[in-house]
Amino acid sequence: MFPVTEASLTLNSGTSTPAQMSNGNFKTKGIVVFSGGSAANNLVDVFKTVREDKRCPLSYVIPISDNGGSSSELIRVFGGPGIGDVRSRLVRLIPDDPDNDESEKAAIKAFFNHRLPKERASARQEWLQIVEAEHSLWANISTAKRELMRSILNVVAFEIVKRRRPSSSFDFSGASIGNLFLTGARLFTGSFESAIYLLSSICSVPSHTSVLPAINTNFTHHISVGLMNGEIITGQNSISHPSISTALEFGTAPSQSDEVEEHDRIEDANLPGSLPTLRKQYITFSKADEEELPARIERLWYINPYGQEIRLAANPMVLNALNDAQAIIYSIGSLYTSLVPSLILKGIGQAIDSPSIRHKILILNSTIDRETGPSSNPYSALDFIGAIAKACEESRGASGPMDKSKYRNYVTHLIHLQGPGTPTVDKEELKSIGIETIRVYGRKDEGENFVRYDERGLIQALEVTMGKRDPRMPSRRNTLEVQVR
Repeated sequence: MFPVTEASLTLNSGTSTPAQMSNGNFKTKGIVVFSGGSAANNLVDVFKTVREDKRCPLSYVIPISDNGGSSSELIRVFGGPGIGDVRSRLVRLIPDDPDNDESEKAAIKAFFNHRLPKERASARQEWLQIVEAEHSLWANISTAKRELMRSILNVVAFEIVKRRRPSSSFDFSGASIGNLFLTGARLFTGSFESAIYLLSSICSVPSHTSVLPAINTNFTHHISVGLMNGEIITGQNSISHPSISTALEFGTAPSQSDEVEEHDRIEDANLPGSLPTLRKQYITFSKADEEELPARIERLWYINPYGQEIRLAANPMVLNALNDAQAIIYSIGSLYTSLVPSLILKGIGQAIDSPSIRHKILILNSTIDRETGPSSNPYSALDFIGAIAKACEESRGASGPMDKSKYRNYVTHLIHLQGPGTPTVDKEELKSIGIETIRVYGRKDEGENFVRYDERGLIQALEVTMGKRDPRMPSRRNTLEVQVR
């Protein structure tokens, strides 16, 4: 039993944890946030405020297994990692300039967030306007940055033309300009890490904040999940939000051998014999309309192009960030496609288990989604924590059932909301295994049927949990343990 009281949350030291450097000096240990793309983008300002309060580095760890949307077409033609979530976070981190809507920073954010039209011919025409610097998106971007950005986009344009074949041409429909730029930078430098550095520099991302791909690679890596009913689903897009494939059309349902043969006639970046589901275009999909899975997800693993399970090592920069961390935050987002793909990588579990990391905080989702259902058997808070702990254990080579007493090695605190549709939180059971729970203030926006985190309440909960509260903030009682409006 681990005694946990609300008062204990306020007794931590008000100073950040120091780490000794090789030259004998000390630096402040950092915060590592595991997250995906769009959901966690809503909390970037929260993490920024906490980082400023702690005066420490902040690192975002992002998976690279996405194979949906415009990323699917880039992967099909060029190969390489799924870059959409990395690009999304880098652009989200562009410092705001609220007093000047026409500033260069605002223009760069609009440029890299821009998507081409969904109609194929219109998309290709707009792409040419951008490459030739005739598009209005270039307004308010300085000549120096414009020509640098345009030179990288021209690399992509050249590679697209060079790789065109009678059986395969690039589809610009709905393509993200930011994704095209990051791909061009990777192809030009030969390094995903260098491409991220270039985009970070153009976006003026502060030096104390890093966006780290979970795997530093020039190759494509896919994931599969096994359901409790024995079914296997392959590819991140099929796991999280199935879409209509736009690659091939058959009059009748094809056999797998027929589908493989048909895809092998297409000359693209995929190896012959690769699984058909990994070779299709998934340009069109909906994040809103989700069909429930027939059973709970039991396990996730990485696969090679032929569907065989493989174990991959984590990005060394991620391990370095964890070794220098005072706190880990598991952000909101899709449990199995935003968090677990990063956690099962070799080296991650051992690094998180380090006793020097005092706070390992899960910010619990406010709703149950496709990955944490079905609605007849939804995940509870304990199930979320169990999935995280199991992934960390698997990264260390362990398998099979896991004792709940080990959960605290990977999650020490749970921050959650209470309201319609939120996952069930059994505080007494979590307390019995040493996990502290903090309920925070939430809000409901008009027209939405779920609860959102209130930024101020979440900031205060994180600062109290991690050992320091900004004295300018109102009393903790105003935002913690408060009923949802």
